[in-house]
Amino acid sequence: MNQREKEEYLREYAVLKAQGKPFFPYIIVKDGVMMIVVVGTIMLLSIVLGGELTAKADATTTTYAPRPEWYYFWAFELLRVIKPPELVTLATVGVPTIAMLLLFLLPFYDRNPERHPLRRPVATTAGICVIGAMFFLSYLGAEAEPPSRVEIEPPASIMTASSEDQEQWERGRRLVAQSGCGGCHKIGHNGNDGPGPQLTAIGDRLKEGAIRETLINPTLPMPSFSKLGPQKLEDMAYFLATLKSSGSEEGHAGGDAAPEGAGEGNDSVPGG
Repeated sequence: MNQREKEEYLREYAVLKAQGKPFFPYIIVKDGVMMIVVVGTIMLLSIVLGGELTAKADATTTTYAPRPEWYYFWAFELLRVIKPPELVTLATVGVPTIAMLLLFLLPFYDRNPERHPLRRPVATTAGICVIGAMFFLSYLGAEAEPPSRVEIEPPASIMTASSEDQEQWERGRRLVAQSGCGGCHKIGHNGNDGPGPQLTAIGDRLKEGAIRETLINPTLPMPSFSKLGPQKLEDMAYFLATLKSSGSEEGHAGGDAAPEGAGEGNDSVPGG
């Protein structure tokens, strides 16, 4: 800003200041009245409509998926994007802190005196990109499925099977969901894309016996599910063995199938 622009600004400021009203009491009264209206409206809505109460907290549940408030969905999704454990601090502390510092330091590194957005392309573009990224990440975070849910239709072989087989398939589906397998793997449209392989068609690669062996003796970092007991392991292996790609669905492989490929790298059945 040169001397001429500075003098012109001071003259305009003096004229506007002379035409304005003092901060006290006018602005204080105006803001105070507005605050009373807002607080009164919130109190009235609380009395008339009440607050929504959900079910009591259950510390023993294995299906509850904690989620942040809507205004933190962007940070929630950022954690899903930055998957390596060693970078969690960067996602939770580093990125938001850097963004806040850039915002606070904006007046120091952007000294453009113009106020019109079109005359400040750098600041305008940066603001649009940041706001757009937050909206996009918030949308993905709101639409993300919890890892404790497995919504998949039974295959044709199960639909035509006996009621006992159908009940075992359903028990296995619930166990896989409650065990947190979706935290590392994708099953249909549920779960995450890593770090483990997708389980949507795991039955094409491994038979039931191999899946059961992998659940007992997995490849790290997958945990062992041996503590679940034989019956639950059978149910989980049964369910996973029926997950096959369309067109390759076959009859259910027997529980005594040879454990080929058990515990091998990408064919391991991951857990929570």
